[in-house]
Amino acid sequence: MAYDFDLFVIGGGSAGVRCARVAATHGARVGIAEERFWGGTCVNVGCVPKKIMVNAAEYGQWIEDAPAFGWDVTGTGFDLARLAAARDAEVARLNGIYGKLLTGAGCTIFEARATFIDPHTLDVGGKRVTAERIVIATGGRPVRPEIPGAELGMLSDDVFTLKALPKRMIVVGSGYIALEFACIFRGLGAEVDLVYRADLPLRGFDQDIRAALKEALDAQGIRQHTGRHLGRLDREGDKLLLNLQGGEAIEGDAVLFATGREPNIQGLRLDAAGVVCTAKGAIEVDEDHRTTVPHIYAIGDVTDKLNLTPMATAVGHALADTLFGNNPRKASYRNVPTAVFTSPPIGTVGMTEADAAALGPVDIYLTRFTPMRHTISKREGRKTLMKLVVCQRTRKVLGAHMLGEDAAEILQGIGIAVVMGATKEDFDRTIGIHPTAAEEFVTMRTRTREAGVRAAAE
Repeated sequence: MAYDFDLFVIGGGSAGVRCARVAATHGARVGIAEERFWGGTCVNVGCVPKKIMVNAAEYGQWIEDAPAFGWDVTGTGFDLARLAAARDAEVARLNGIYGKLLTGAGCTIFEARATFIDPHTLDVGGKRVTAERIVIATGGRPVRPEIPGAELGMLSDDVFTLKALPKRMIVVGSGYIALEFACIFRGLGAEVDLVYRADLPLRGFDQDIRAALKEALDAQGIRQHTGRHLGRLDREGDKLLLNLQGGEAIEGDAVLFATGREPNIQGLRLDAAGVVCTAKGAIEVDEDHRTTVPHIYAIGDVTDKLNLTPMATAVGHALADTLFGNNPRKASYRNVPTAVFTSPPIGTVGMTEADAAALGPVDIYLTRFTPMRHTISKREGRKTLMKLVVCQRTRKVLGAHMLGEDAAEILQGIGIAVVMGATKEDFDRTIGIHPTAAEEFVTMRTRTREAGVRAAAE
């Protein structure tokens, strides 16, 4: 059968655009459809605009710290409209670049919804299109908690449409999205209440990092309501009242629900193609990212494997190389560096202490200190924590974790070492750059503790 396209990609986010563009450069006839905005969540309502808001919050702190360094600086107030204009202009610029990359590579782009008619046929904005292979890369979307009045609260996408800064913000959740926005709003001058069910934030991260972040959130005046479950959200005049189970109620001007995301599969008509989803609603794929239909693939957040933009991009590139570049390969999901842009930020790569200890004995190297900047500024809650998890048998560094300023920038380099299998001795013989916080990663000589010995013996 003659198909309209060798490859059709549904979704114009990080995963889909990279896959389509690379496949086209390999000579494939590629079509790609996006119904909302090119660049997906990351460019439009995620990583990029959020990081710009993180930067804005940092400037407020620097203004406060400046007098300690001899500067006569006065902050005269924050203008959200001015920031939003600059932020949105940058988003628009990047959005346009994604479209140009695709057309420049020779892709045929459709600004329309694509849905399955059968395993090889799609309805794309009312047009019938066929493809030999199809990639689903429709990403994820934020979800509201199932409580009465949930519609009164915002989701993460809504933050970027705010016209004014709420004076009192309630953030619900303890994942990276909730914590980043809690720190952003606090840094921009809002009072912030943070509500979550666990005792510590950031489930799944290293325990020492979680505990240190909780302290840092307290120090900057974010009121944490831990171990709390939601009851209902009500409007009282121009205020919102979040009622928690057990009787507590929190009043605010706005509520942000950051309690989870789900794969964006609604309306794709996957059943018409025979594509099967997991119990949690993610598209089921094998290690080659094939769905239950061999010529249909799924990549990125829609698979709910590791929901990070660079991971999605890497998988999309590898799949295009495999299918059309005569270069079969896979992107590894192991030792993926990541960051949380809280205040202070977190950087991490590799295994947590708990995960590593479950496999055998490990040595833990940990240091906590006040960085030089804040020995002068006297800002509370700015201690840096650095941690290495080292296998006792091989001496390989299995995990590296940091909470502190520039953590994301520092951990990118550390990530290279961990992915390459560097040992603790490799770290030790590396000369530090002085004076920096980063040099602490190569000067931790004394083991703090060992873990996993009993588990290994058993």
